[in-house]
Amino acid sequence: MWKARIHCASTSRVSSTNRTPARGESARTEAGLLLDLLTPVVKSWPSQWCLEANSLAIQIHGGYGYTCEYPVEQFYRDNRLNMIHEGTHGIQAIALLGRKVVMKRCAALGLLAREIEQTVQAARAQSAHGALHAHADALEHAWRDIMTTVEALLPTLQSDAERALANASSFLESFGHVVIAWMWLRQVNVANAALTSAVSAAVNATRSEADEDFYRGKLHACQ
Repeated sequence: MWKARIHCASTSRVSSTNRTPARGESARTEAGLLLDLLTPVVKSWPSQWCLEANSLAIQIHGGYGYTCEYPVEQFYRDNRLNMIHEGTHGIQAIALLGRKVVMKRCAALGLLAREIEQTVQAARAQSAHGALHAHADALEHAWRDIMTTVEALLPTLQSDAERALANASSFLESFGHVVIAWMWLRQVNVANAALTSAVSAAVNATRSEADEDFYRGKLHACQ
């Protein structure tokens, strides 16, 4: 569930940049492209995988998960609606691969590639934390697979779109997982950099301890 919230919050930040004149025309144009690219993901990924989390919650409760004694059965019913009113998963998949990825000669995809590369390099720059390097390598490898897939599909998208979009849903799932991985790495880059400050801060020992726990929690959750 937290992954879904992260994705929604990050997309909201891009949307705010797109609507803020003070950001400048270039920044707003780029934010608009990223928003277009990420919209099918933010509509589908949380609705699909939050429902999976609800399903696991029912499984953990066993038979009680089906009863009204615990709220998980209602959570499942409520979240099942998200896959309906946000548009079917297949429609979002076709929108992503058939339109958003290729629009303006893959301009939005190029911007996302740039953002991911910056995040990967920022993680590698924090040489004191080996786990970040592993996360950065994994993200870079996964993103390379996405780009290779797009390059392979581009000719078919132009000549036989129906055939190219036959596995659009699988592409959407893979793309969404990589986007979530990128957002988590962005968070842990900040958390790891701030962790040293939280540990060394002596102004308020209680607050420092709480901050340290928060940042370490981010590092563990990223795994």
